Amino acid sequence: MTRIQNKFKELKSKNQKALIAYIMSGFPNENSTISAVRGLVKGGADIIELGLPFSDPLADGPVIQNAGFVALRKGMNFNKFLKLVKKIRKETEIPLVLMTYSNLLYKHGYEKFIPIVRDAGIDGLILPDMAIEEADTFLQTAKKNDIDTIFLISPNSSPERIRNIAEASSGFLYLVSVFGTTGMQQSFHRYTLQAIKDAKHILGKKIPLGVGFGISNSDQVKVIIQNGADGVIVGSAFLRLMEKTPQDKIASKIASFTKNLKKATSLE
Repeated sequence: MTRIQNKFKELKSKNQKALIAYIMSGFPNENSTISAVRGLVKGGADIIELGLPFSDPLADGPVIQNAGFVALRKGMNFNKFLKLVKKIRKETEIPLVLMTYSNLLYKHGYEKFIPIVRDAGIDGLILPDMAIEEADTFLQTAKKNDIDTIFLISPNSSPERIRNIAEASSGFLYLVSVFGTTGMQQSFHRYTLQAIKDAKHILGKKIPLGVGFGISNSDQVKVIIQNGADGVIVGSAFLRLMEKTPQDKIASKIASFTKNLKKATSLE
């Protein structure tokens, strides 16, 4: 079993759901990324998604887009990302997921890219623009290297498509909670909550369901969990907090915010 699969198994035994945190590698700089990871670990995050910035981030809202552009301007690239992951791995065994775009893997070649990120310490991959119809080589290479492949579904995905995407996924399945791009929102549409219930009904116990896009506070985490999700993904809220926090305070601020979110994932 991978670290991600083990984490969901562990959480189930504790009657908890997963808090999955997203941050952009190199935003606002590499030291800040390390500080944020330390804060996430201390605050109780269960899984960390590390964004590798891409020049044309189609699925990202304004907050994550801006973080990616800042990181690129500061020189973040694939080689620096690998070094960053290796530094993180020296401090923690928390499951790490790389979120980026297919073009970066295609450019390097799946057979080269996937073993390199695995050896650095990555446990799973999220590629928002990777269609399962075009993913055969990607899936074969990932499976050979024990890397989880986390695909996305949306509120308007048909039951048949959800089953097909779930079949290609491992680690967890990612439900995009809203139509459109990432970003913080004040409340959830009724269709979001219905989509969670419908997806869980279709999936059963085959694979955990993580829900992301727009979740930014503990009340929203509770709502998502109460409607059946196995994990909640928070991204833009962490980046906003990092953006307005001095470097020497990032770890403590992130830890405090994470702890508050994590409390909301308990079913007890």
